Amino acid sequence: MTNNTFDFYDKTSLKSYNLDESMRYQLNMLGNLDVFTRKHCENVASITCRLCERLHCSKGFTEYCTICAYLHDIGKLFIPSEILQKPGKLTDEEYEIMKTHTTLGHKMCMDDLKLRPYAAGPLYHHEALNGSGYPNGLVKKDIPYEGQIIRVADEYDAIVSKRQYKSHIGISDTLKILIENAMPSASSKGYNSSGIIKDPKLGKNNPIIVKALLKVVIEDIEYEIYLTQSYIKDLKENIKRIEQIYKYKEKMDNAKREKDKSYYLEGIKILLKPDETIEGIPTIYEEYNEAYKSRKAIIDNLFNEIKIIKKLKV
Repeated sequence: MTNNTFDFYDKTSLKSYNLDESMRYQLNMLGNLDVFTRKHCENVASITCRLCERLHCSKGFTEYCTICAYLHDIGKLFIPSEILQKPGKLTDEEYEIMKTHTTLGHKMCMDDLKLRPYAAGPLYHHEALNGSGYPNGLVKKDIPYEGQIIRVADEYDAIVSKRQYKSHIGISDTLKILIENAMPSASSKGYNSSGIIKDPKLGKNNPIIVKALLKVVIEDIEYEIYLTQSYIKDLKENIKRIEQIYKYKEKMDNAKREKDKSYYLEGIKILLKPDETIEGIPTIYEEYNEAYKSRKAIIDNLFNEIKIIKKLKV
């Protein structure tokens, strides 16, 4: 049975910038990261690239910003694996160590001439417009635009992705969190769960960037629906093929003449795929039906997500 998989972060946009060639050195640096962190960096880079396009950034800035995004978590090379891969919530002490990946990544880039131009990625992606971010608690006017874009992409992928130490959060629920983080702080200057709020008139995220993210996510969902519908069409054709095999087998079993039996057997052989057998048809038929039901449920859920997202206000 065909194993259909969908890559939520389509690389089409990235390919149009020929980043595979220009970023070979930078991408090789990510090879030293754990599998999850590397995948996260790739996801954030893809989202960042598409956000830049939605925000009508120049091609040059989009390329630059995307490379910064690829390298945003490179500092995690220096975080102890027992903290980086801990299957549970970090302690306060561990969280403080984790936060150093920003400055460690920045230093790594500054010490390497080929990485130095993209040092903003590691340094600024956890800064918040209201000053509650880290490592330096900067406010909007002091945070480069690339840092603001990467922060939104990073936060989205970090929340929506499945991790071993937390339950999966749906797409629309994730966007609601980002929208909430783009709203002005409710209290006056003081502390929140993240840190010191220096400008209560601002939220953590740039609302313009979050609004662009909504459009990017809807495009992705629509693309996933398209791919899933294509797969469902293939499943339906295979289910119909298996049902025809059942009909031929029934006729073959009931046939009186060997000539007729041979005729229906030949028809079955024509319908069988190379890796299928008559004995295995019941199992294959069940697998196709289960896959069809699950994909139908996925599509229904995705259509519902789009309806919810389109009603969200930033």
